[in-house]
Amino acid sequence: MNSHNYCIIMAGGIGSRFWPASTEKKPKQFLEILPGHKTMLRVTYERFMDIVPAENILVVTQERYADMVMESIPELPTKNLLLEPYGRNTAPCMAYATYKLLKRDPEAVMIMTPADHIIADTEVFNATVKQALDYARGHEALITLGILPDHPDTHFGYIQATGGAIDMDKAEPLKVKTFTEKPSEELAEVFIQSGEFLWNSGIFIWRADVIKPEMEKLMPVITNLFVGWEGAIDTIMERDFLQKAYAESLKTSIDYAVMEKTGKAWVIPAKFEWHDVGTWSSLYAYTDKKDAKGNAVIADKCLIGESDEDFIYSTEKGKLIVVKGLKDYLVINTDKVLMICPRDEENTKGVITQIALPGYEEFR
Repeated sequence: MNSHNYCIIMAGGIGSRFWPASTEKKPKQFLEILPGHKTMLRVTYERFMDIVPAENILVVTQERYADMVMESIPELPTKNLLLEPYGRNTAPCMAYATYKLLKRDPEAVMIMTPADHIIADTEVFNATVKQALDYARGHEALITLGILPDHPDTHFGYIQATGGAIDMDKAEPLKVKTFTEKPSEELAEVFIQSGEFLWNSGIFIWRADVIKPEMEKLMPVITNLFVGWEGAIDTIMERDFLQKAYAESLKTSIDYAVMEKTGKAWVIPAKFEWHDVGTWSSLYAYTDKKDAKGNAVIADKCLIGESDEDFIYSTEKGKLIVVKGLKDYLVINTDKVLMICPRDEENTKGVITQIALPGYEEFR
């Protein structure tokens, strides 16, 4: 393995769309949602151990989640735990991680990945990421992995690449034309039919010395807050330095702040099976534990009858969940909350919005 290759796992989000299982006190990346009784963060960490040296895997999270990171990855060196004072989305996170790595290794090539992806076809995934690392090492390219779509989907962002279906099938780096945030159903259909679009995986690969000047050129409102990082990072002044920078920082994504504006964006069409488990709908689509009527159950004990395409999820051991006469519903049971609503994401959004009102603090 190349000693200059690094992986940065972004694990600071609160996973609000996965409420009530995911809360501000314990977000989804620290939940054992997946088979094998491992947290999503742990699974992500183990995935990249086959690609970069273990000592080169870093985790960025909020200060309040530090203990949960170490519970998931007890072998993580303390110096590899990057603590943000507040959640400010991925652009400030990227700035912090980039400056941190440049202080450690000016030749660093970085993989930035969320902590909540499910990826099958491990060999294909490893080969794709290693291909991206090799390309990034020799080029001034900001690379993202684009997932070859098999259906129109309004839950993902899209990347338009140069060329058509033939170029996509080669799985080689392609110049990016445009980024599009989650489109309408009609537009997603047009994207798929054109053969020029990929799903945006949110996994990025680039050299630290390439992303640094692009950030400073395209998102100076954020990077100006990190002026003086050379003397602060990896010293006793780092925490106070970050407190000030994050307190004044905007909440914005690296996609919007840099990737949609840069002329150095490239995408590699990826052929591995990929699931972004960001919502209950996405977990329902992923799980293969469905009965003949399309009901998915992740619960200790459940009786279900005269129901179609429901998703029943419970964290309480030994509790019997009984469901009858529902169609396309979510039944989510935790120690504090029982949520029963249509499986449509618009309905769950409304519930989450109400929880933000005064009086519901203990359930967030």
